[in-house]
Amino acid sequence: MDFITSYLDQHGYFVLFFALLLELLALPIPGEVVMGYTGYLVYQGQLNWFLSILVAGSGSSIGMTISYWIGFKLGSPFFEKHGHRFHLGPERLKKVSQWFSAYGNKVIMIAYYIPGVRHITGYFSGITQIPFRSYVLFAYGGAFIWVSVFITLGKVLGPQWEQFHGAVKKYLVIASVIVAVLIGVIYVIKKYKVQIKEGTMVWINLFHTQRRAGVFIVGILVVILGFVLLMIGLIQDFLANEFNDFNEIVVLLVSLIFNNSWEPFMLFLLNFGLQKVLIAIAIVTFLFILLKGRDKLLESMFLLIIFVGGELYEEILRRFFHQIAPLHGKQTEPISYSFPSEQSLMAFVIYGFFIFMLVRHIKSARVHTVATIGVLILFILMAISRVYFKIQLPSDIVAGYVFGGVWLSINILLLESLRLMRLMARG
Repeated sequence: MDFITSYLDQHGYFVLFFALLLELLALPIPGEVVMGYTGYLVYQGQLNWFLSILVAGSGSSIGMTISYWIGFKLGSPFFEKHGHRFHLGPERLKKVSQWFSAYGNKVIMIAYYIPGVRHITGYFSGITQIPFRSYVLFAYGGAFIWVSVFITLGKVLGPQWEQFHGAVKKYLVIASVIVAVLIGVIYVIKKYKVQIKEGTMVWINLFHTQRRAGVFIVGILVVILGFVLLMIGLIQDFLANEFNDFNEIVVLLVSLIFNNSWEPFMLFLLNFGLQKVLIAIAIVTFLFILLKGRDKLLESMFLLIIFVGGELYEEILRRFFHQIAPLHGKQTEPISYSFPSEQSLMAFVIYGFFIFMLVRHIKSARVHTVATIGVLILFILMAISRVYFKIQLPSDIVAGYVFGGVWLSINILLLESLRLMRLMARG
């Protein structure tokens, strides 16, 4: 690392260009370190931000082009026989093949963020003879996005770059895997749009039958399992006191991206998590149930349980984690009494139940999509506002959403189970 950074200090753009070109030919060069330090040099004024991205993106694109044509010309037999010599053996070929089968050539854009995968993506694209025009679109686009992210992060982090670049890399890998899965879902939706639309209409029309209700309950069970697994992971990290890097990175990035001019907007966002606003949303949900609900008494009862029980649930959780929280250094008090965040938990529960009622009773796929995406964006913005004003730690906010998801999904499961029992009794 010191060797590379010293050469970057002396030769700048030249080293940046060839380092990324060679890394994408599968040479052992730490690309993220090169780009992060380049961003730090931009912060110091030694390099130009735009020119650095242009040079880095060009080097990466040329490296991807060369590896593509090598793979195209040599083909699969060569790499099965000799690929192990440069990290491209049969096992890795098989693994990347599975990626391509699941997500198509769009995975090329995501592969840049995953060490060990980006180095062989170009070769594999050539081996499988992906059309070059299609490959170029995703490979070059992904290259410039990749270098822009790391160089900009290095510039934003400035003197803190070296301290946080390892953790940033880890979280970007996690985010990339999530994005890859989302791209796969979007790809399937687009490819089978007609079939999905027809199935959605059947689902909407038959949602209240016993059979469909049973399938929906199974889906809710899967959602609960996902939230529980996330909850277990968060509890383990909390007890092991492993949130420090995550919290410091998020707080630093929010403070650097959002300056004082954002304060009025952040104050506006804070209002969405206030108790009086949540009460207002609960009242709107109740009125909606009275207007559109089919099991008005049952749904109103669960709205009350979710709200009142949620307050009790989060208080019990915070008191429990206050008692078992790890000590930090020589402090005599636990690190946090806000794990999980009360405001985040209740916001997720109240807004989530309102969206569920919309999806449950309004027969419009567009309304379902807009409402769901809108509330997810709102949750992110609310979290940013709380970090902006240093009201709570990012890890506490994330925990609030996850624990809230457990409470909400369990109550929806109970609601739909009781609804199904009524249907069975009638039928």
